[in-house]
Amino acid sequence: MKAIQVVAERLIDNVSRVIIGKRNEIRLTVIGLLCQGHVLLEDVPGVGKTMLAKALARSLGCTFSRIQFTPDMLPSDVTGVSVFNQQTREFEFRAGPIFAQVVLADEINRATPKTQAALLEAMEERQVTVDGVTYQVEQPFIVLATQNPIEYEGTFPLPEAQLDRFLLRLRLGYPTPQEEMAMLDAQQLRHPLTTIGQVVSAEELLNAQKLVRNIAVNDDVKRYIIEIVTATRHHPDIYLGASPRGALALYRTAQARAAIAGRDHVIPDDVKALAEATLAHRVIVGPTARLREVTSRVLIQNLLANLPVPGASPIRV
Repeated sequence: MKAIQVVAERLIDNVSRVIIGKRNEIRLTVIGLLCQGHVLLEDVPGVGKTMLAKALARSLGCTFSRIQFTPDMLPSDVTGVSVFNQQTREFEFRAGPIFAQVVLADEINRATPKTQAALLEAMEERQVTVDGVTYQVEQPFIVLATQNPIEYEGTFPLPEAQLDRFLLRLRLGYPTPQEEMAMLDAQQLRHPLTTIGQVVSAEELLNAQKLVRNIAVNDDVKRYIIEIVTATRHHPDIYLGASPRGALALYRTAQARAAIAGRDHVIPDDVKALAEATLAHRVIVGPTARLREVTSRVLIQNLLANLPVPGASPIRV
C-alpha cells in the first residue's frame, strides 16, 4: 500500500502549491483519480476549479484539454468528426477534445442535453463511437466537470443519469483571509502553475489504481455502506434515493482513502468521510423538504448522525 500512498502524497503536495488551503478537496480529487472515477466541481466562479484541473494534468504529465460548453455546442464538437479527404478519397477521423487524459468540462450545464450526453459513453465505457466506429480514449482518463450553482439563466440542469456518472461532487469554497494572503504573495511575480512539473508518471498512477482494489473491506463495513445507501431510499424527505452505483462509489472511494492513510483495510471513518461527496448528488430531495430549503448534503449528514457505526460501543448513562 506504500506505492499508493507515495503516488497520492506527491500529487496532493504538488497541486497544493497552486491551490492554496484546499488540501482536503485536492485529496478527494486524487481519490477520484485513484478510483478511475470522474469529479463534478460545483462552485462559484474564481475559486480555482480550472486551475485544479490544469495542476493535476501537469503533475501527471498527461494530456489536457478544456471544453468550454455553450448552448450552441454540438456533440461532434466534443467527440470529433469524420472529414472526407479529397486526396485519399476516404473519410478521416479528427478527434475532438474528449480525447485527452485529463478533460476539463467547463460549465457543463450550459450545453444542451444532447451535447451533455456525448460525454456519457466516454465517461462510463472509456470509448467514443463516431459514425459506427469505436475509438478508445487513452488511460488514465478523468473528466473534471464544473458548474455554477448560483446562476441558472441559460443553463440545462444535468439529468440524474449523468449526475450518477460522477464519482464525487466537490465544492472548493472561498479561502480564509490567511490563505488568500498567501495566494496573493504566491502570484506576485508569476503564477504558481508555471513552476510545477510532473511528479507521478502515468504508469505509476495506473499501477496505483490497480492496487487500490486490494484494500480489504470487512463485512461490518460493507453492511454499514449498505445501511447508509438504503437509508437514503426510505427517508421521508428524499424523493429518490442513491442507486447501487452510489454504494459502489462509496465502497471504492473508502478503499482509496484508506490506502492514502497507509492502511490496508477500510474503517467506518473512511465511509463517513466520503458519504456526502459520493451520495449527495445522487439523491433527489422531496418537494416538501425543498420548500424548507433542506439540501441533500444536510440530509446525508443527518443520516450519518443517526445510523450506528460498526464497532462503536453504546453510550451508557
